[in-house]
Amino acid sequence: MSVANNQSSWLINGQHSTLKMVEDQVAALNIQVGNLCQFLPQDKVGEFAKLSKIELLEATEKSVGPPEMYKFHCDLKNFRQRERELENSCKEKHNNLEKMKQTNERYKQDVERYHEHKRHLDSIAMLERKRPWVVYEDVRKQYEEVKQNRDRRKEELKALREAQSPMTHQIQEAEKQCASLDNKMKEKMAAIKETSQKCKQCQDALETKDKEIEKVKLALRMKKDEEMDRQKRVHNTRKMIEDWKNELRNTDSSENIQPQIDSVNAELRHLEEERANIDGELNGLRREKENLLKDEKGITDRIVQFDNMMNMKEEKLKRRFRDTHVALMWLRENRNRFQRDVYDPMMLAINMKDHKHAKYVENYISSNDLRAFVFENKEDMDIFLREMRDGQRLRVNAVCAPDESWAEIRPSKPIEELYRYGFFSYLRELFDAPHPVMNYLCSQYRIHEVPVGTEKTRNMIERVIRETKLKQIFTAEERYIVKVSAYTNQTISSNVSLWPAQFLTVTVDADERRQLENQQKEIIRQLQSLDSQMASLSEKQKRLEYRDNELRQQKKLLLERKNKRKQLESKISMKSDSLRRMEQDAINLEEATEEANTEIKRINIEKVKLVTEFMQLIKCCVTLNKHKTDLVLQNVKAAFHKSRLEAEYKAGTVQLRAAEQQFQELEERKRILLEDCKGLMRKAMQACNLRPNQNLPEHFSTAFLALPNTLDEIDAMLNEERSRASCFTGVSASVVDECNKRTEEIAHMTVELEEKKKELDDYRQNISQVKERWLSPLKQLVDQINEKFSGFFRSMQCAGEVDLHTENEEEYDKYGIRIRVKFRSSTQLHELNPHHQSGGERSVSTMLYLMALQELNRCPFRVVDEINQGMDPVNERRVFDVVVKTACKESTSQYFFITPKLLQNLTYAEKMTVLLVYNGSSMLESSKWDLKAFSRRRRRFH
Repeated sequence: MSVANNQSSWLINGQHSTLKMVEDQVAALNIQVGNLCQFLPQDKVGEFAKLSKIELLEATEKSVGPPEMYKFHCDLKNFRQRERELENSCKEKHNNLEKMKQTNERYKQDVERYHEHKRHLDSIAMLERKRPWVVYEDVRKQYEEVKQNRDRRKEELKALREAQSPMTHQIQEAEKQCASLDNKMKEKMAAIKETSQKCKQCQDALETKDKEIEKVKLALRMKKDEEMDRQKRVHNTRKMIEDWKNELRNTDSSENIQPQIDSVNAELRHLEEERANIDGELNGLRREKENLLKDEKGITDRIVQFDNMMNMKEEKLKRRFRDTHVALMWLRENRNRFQRDVYDPMMLAINMKDHKHAKYVENYISSNDLRAFVFENKEDMDIFLREMRDGQRLRVNAVCAPDESWAEIRPSKPIEELYRYGFFSYLRELFDAPHPVMNYLCSQYRIHEVPVGTEKTRNMIERVIRETKLKQIFTAEERYIVKVSAYTNQTISSNVSLWPAQFLTVTVDADERRQLENQQKEIIRQLQSLDSQMASLSEKQKRLEYRDNELRQQKKLLLERKNKRKQLESKISMKSDSLRRMEQDAINLEEATEEANTEIKRINIEKVKLVTEFMQLIKCCVTLNKHKTDLVLQNVKAAFHKSRLEAEYKAGTVQLRAAEQQFQELEERKRILLEDCKGLMRKAMQACNLRPNQNLPEHFSTAFLALPNTLDEIDAMLNEERSRASCFTGVSASVVDECNKRTEEIAHMTVELEEKKKELDDYRQNISQVKERWLSPLKQLVDQINEKFSGFFRSMQCAGEVDLHTENEEEYDKYGIRIRVKFRSSTQLHELNPHHQSGGERSVSTMLYLMALQELNRCPFRVVDEINQGMDPVNERRVFDVVVKTACKESTSQYFFITPKLLQNLTYAEKMTVLLVYNGSSMLESSKWDLKAFSRRRRRFH
């Protein structure tokens, strides 16, 4: 290869040749550079272990198998693919054939259905022709029957008219007799009514006289009661006057009572002044309390606003980290289970002073820590995590705050020194948090050493990094991380853009909240003091009111005593006048009794006269009623006779009218039926396509005999035939043609399928022959490899085997060589792969497999590069011995073993050649290299 002119030349045994000739020579010698079973470079050792069973089989076939083995294998895979295609083709044709047969079977059913449908239609047509004749016959029979009934009803009507004539004269005579009796009864009723009115007048007069007697007796009783009442009043008045006179003698004079009244008035005025003062004080306290309540309401509303903002933060936590929110709810109900305080997740505990700065905190503190609970001791944290993670299966985070006070540590550089670079604050100063939370953030994230800058900082960032030596820097929209290389001492910086804040944008001013809470407590204390003062004043006011009531009652009693003497003297004078009037109004009861008896006697005489007249009228009324009763009986008898005659006449009349109506109905029915018969005859002739006066053809008569003779049976049969005919939907005459055509297609496809099956059988026989020529030598080859491989492993006190593996003998592309090994007696044989064996064990297995191929190899030489690098010394020595023993046999190909190092005291054979390659930056030029000279020089030194 010439680098200068970018050309290459090819030689074989020193003779110039072409690339094609070289490639042919390499192929003839079975040299396969890409086959890992022949050429295994250092970087391909792991790749050899990753070879699948299928790939390993192909590499082995190419390396040690006969030249035709790999070709047979490839042919079998191709044959199998063609076999699948033929199988699929046969299967597809078979399926299509079956489908066509099934379809044809369905079409045969459609043909049968078509013929059956036609039979039903013919039956319907014949039924529809016979039906008008049956209807006509039924109507004709009805006409004959109606005609007979009409003639019979006509004779009955004539007989009824002849029987009705004599009854009219008898009814007129009965009506005259009833009218005469009615007139006589009216005359008697008038006389009875007149006599009854006279009796009523006498009776009313007697009742009036009784009332007058009662009135006289009542007036006498009232006078007696009035006199008795007067006497009682006189007695009571005299007693009352005597009692008042005694009380007047015992009553004090007004001169002794007035000083007591003046004393009570003075005390009342003093009490009124005190009550007015207390009312003034109470009004002042009430106004002060109202003002305090207004202030408290404003503070409470402001605190509620803060709580609502906290609720917003909790809602964000619930949406984003549901497990953390569930743990928070549990913690608030179980805080008593912990020895020291436990703080809410940091995203709730941290309160930004300005929501615009939230992005700096969220971009610096990890999201895992933002949703972590903060504990003051590790025991509480362990209890919490066990409950959450093991008990409730929640994914939560928790941290423990350090005992040292990191929150008070001052930054190494005062912020004032950084103002000139655009920095305005350290990260710690941008938010408030409980002391343990701030302690943890300062110790874990050193937020007291992370400054926050502006766009000015971004514009001069290189200068800032060079002069300030800061590790973490925030500008307006970026975060910079500064590191110093441990090797070159160079400063390396990286920056990322800040993403918008999500959790800390809701800010709550903690100082203002604390001030509001302190103000609320102070107002509550002042309200309690005011309530105490008002209660004391109210109690004092109640005592004054009680004393005021007592004095007013005392004053009332004194005034009553003062006015009582005058009242008594006035009452005695008035009652004495009343007594004199009552004594003058006395009633003479004897005179009043005599007047009453005289009046009652006069009234009784008038009553006797009235009673005599009343008795005469009663007798007259009884006589008139007897005459009236006789007339009533006669009238009832005459009326009954008249009613009987009228009923008989009426019944006869009704029967006559009914007979006339029935006769008319039958006459009309006869006319209608005659017209219907004519119309139905025409329809029946039309249904059979007959001309007028044409007889019914014989074939219709014969067909009609096989059909029912009643209309109901014909309709039932017609409905049945129509229902059956309607079930044959989608049936047409074309199905017969389609069925015949598909039968021909089935026969043609059956012939094609038989030809494909014969082709498939021939193909399978060919595959079986090739398989026998490939599989038998392959099994012998694998058995030889397994014998060598197992022997190598037994010599190392380990176990290993190689076998031909496949899950389906017909799937030739799935055949593979499986290597199974075990390096410890306590384990089972495991398939060689990166999961069960270490790197050294895989190297040993790979090397021994290559050794098992050594004697079978058809390649002139093989190359293995640094395969002993991953082996332990024991395995490396064992493998080296196996390589020497195997590669130095007469029948094996040349073996190149390249390695950067070898163990001491290895076993070497005479057929081995050791070549040392010296290389390095301080190496001599090849022209100056002389190994013999170096050996002589060494001997001289020794």
